[in-house]
Amino acid sequence: MSGGVDSTVAAALLKQQGFEVVGATMKLWKKKYGPSVHKNACYGPGEKNDIIAAKKACKKLGIRHIVLNLAEEYEEYVLGYFKKEYLAGRTPNPCVVCNQKIKFGFLLEKIVEAGISFDFFATGHYARVLFDTKKKRYILFKGKDSTKDQSYFLYRLNQKQLKKAFFPLGEYNKKDIKQMAVKLGLGEYAEKDESRDFAESGDYSGIIGKSHNKKGDIVNEEGGVVGVHDGFYNFTVGQRKGLNIGGLHQPYYVMGIDPCKNRVIVGTKESVFSNDFFVSHTNWIAFAKLEKKIDAQVMVRSNGELIDCQIIPQKKNIFIKLKKPCFAVAPGQSAVFYIDDMVLGGGIIEKK
Repeated sequence: MSGGVDSTVAAALLKQQGFEVVGATMKLWKKKYGPSVHKNACYGPGEKNDIIAAKKACKKLGIRHIVLNLAEEYEEYVLGYFKKEYLAGRTPNPCVVCNQKIKFGFLLEKIVEAGISFDFFATGHYARVLFDTKKKRYILFKGKDSTKDQSYFLYRLNQKQLKKAFFPLGEYNKKDIKQMAVKLGLGEYAEKDESRDFAESGDYSGIIGKSHNKKGDIVNEEGGVVGVHDGFYNFTVGQRKGLNIGGLHQPYYVMGIDPCKNRVIVGTKESVFSNDFFVSHTNWIAFAKLEKKIDAQVMVRSNGELIDCQIIPQKKNIFIKLKKPCFAVAPGQSAVFYIDDMVLGGGIIEKK
């Protein structure tokens, strides 16, 4: 339970359905990563207020509440990955790794260590899990509310994790959940702002290290210097803001990052579109292995557009051929594949 409306109503729905419910909240924050500047983020000192809110919600619902410290695991597996990817000139997705490694991984181990046995692990994600009797596999589906669907962030869950996963909000719209909160006497949670950012500070230098704030060149496709940056990790493919390049006839966007030469490469918007790309570290949910090429749809960023594609297995990585060009396919981000509402699986975008 995060202290927000979604996990709070999820717990309330489960209790109404007759389940014995225990609310678990993670403690992740380490002070060494800098002060809070922004509010309503997943990681930061503001978590103490979220813990208080979660505890208060559990008291209102009449259920037990526990707080489990996963700061060490989070630092190693999420922050460590985040820093490594950015310094490699890639664009990480900490939420995907957090779900796989922390929420549906180490957290469950800590719950068992706390002496709590359980049949299901429920969260406030807008997604659905169903068991396919023919395939004998647990399948992940989008949530009913397409504007709040969070299946993209869950694609790395394995069959063991999906077997225990329970998403009570999957069949509801967000507005329904807020209305339920009010009817349950939990209106204060319905009014609470949602967490939208990864880090409260809004500045990743505290995680990556200020020693990496080194000035470098911003160059065009031909290698000509057109500007200066204060740290290449502040940029990602497709970014336009923050380049501070003047005197150009048309806007420039980030095409790529060259960490070895400490350069940010920019070009016109047209140059940032891709017709195909590779995917590594795949995790398949709808089947155990991709045996042959299939037609599907792909999402290359959270809340992004679904694009028709062909998924083609190769000896090493998976090749993705798009039916139409896609803007800002960023190495390091996740590509998640769908057929209708069903999540096939996904992987990590790689450079060609």
